[in-house]
Amino acid sequence: MAAASAVRTEEPGEDDDDGETVVGLGSYGGKVRLLGGGAGGCDEDGEAAAAETMLLWGIQQPTLARPNAFVAQSSLALAVEACGHSLSILQSPCSLITPGVTGSVMWDSGIVLGKFLEHAVDSRMLLLQGKKVVELGSGCGLVGCISALLGAQVVLTDLPDRLRLLRKNVETNLKHDNMRGSAVVKELIWGDDPDRDLIEPLPDYVLGSDVIYSEGAVEDLMETLLQLSGTQTTIILAGELRNDSILEYFLDAAMKYFVVGRVDQAQFHPDYRSQRVAMYVLVKKVKLTETEDGL
Repeated sequence: MAAASAVRTEEPGEDDDDGETVVGLGSYGGKVRLLGGGAGGCDEDGEAAAAETMLLWGIQQPTLARPNAFVAQSSLALAVEACGHSLSILQSPCSLITPGVTGSVMWDSGIVLGKFLEHAVDSRMLLLQGKKVVELGSGCGLVGCISALLGAQVVLTDLPDRLRLLRKNVETNLKHDNMRGSAVVKELIWGDDPDRDLIEPLPDYVLGSDVIYSEGAVEDLMETLLQLSGTQTTIILAGELRNDSILEYFLDAAMKYFVVGRVDQAQFHPDYRSQRVAMYVLVKKVKLTETEDGL
């Protein structure tokens, strides 16, 4: 069976000055740079993933940019202005000494993604009001809190031992009388079957920041993304550019099942841009029936 393109745009994809295809994708109203033509075979996807990684490291040069430009990880609380509110995101810096625990503090990619959502809604590139949103690896919960303030019905998820801090931040920052959306916290272990309320109905959006951190986690992450997404689901992932081989491994895996596009830095919030952060929009490929495939 062939895979139909999930590109959604009023006009055919255009080539930019660098020869990359720029299109609309999913429910994101901006344009993204399409990776690998959108529906190539495995070999083509692998080549596209390698080319994207080389290009990204070449144009953004992340090693030359200052890490943690928007966060103070030694602080017990991080102040963030978003959606007309002053948010106080509690952190647990001492937990960073525990191997594998990174969600106890904020990272630049989380703030960049949260402020991107706010900017995209203000610019009418996104509509989150009344939409079902599932956030993966919520950590301290900033992205999910901003999504709820923008009107979404948000489910913030993480591993069992991360939920206490996550719940505290949701309770602290989403107690406004004029709340437009809602937020609940749930346990979700990638690769396990999700609870029914996560997938019935399927989310309109799946969000994640810094969820691509090791090759070992990619397979479970990919399984969870496939479980949570239908053809009408738009996935937006942001991550810091730390390891090119891990990003290439993820993109190679993702392009087998999803159409993938990179969001240009110019579409980020103007005050929250970092050469160390990349952002991708993913939409599940549509499988044609054998009859349709033969037409």
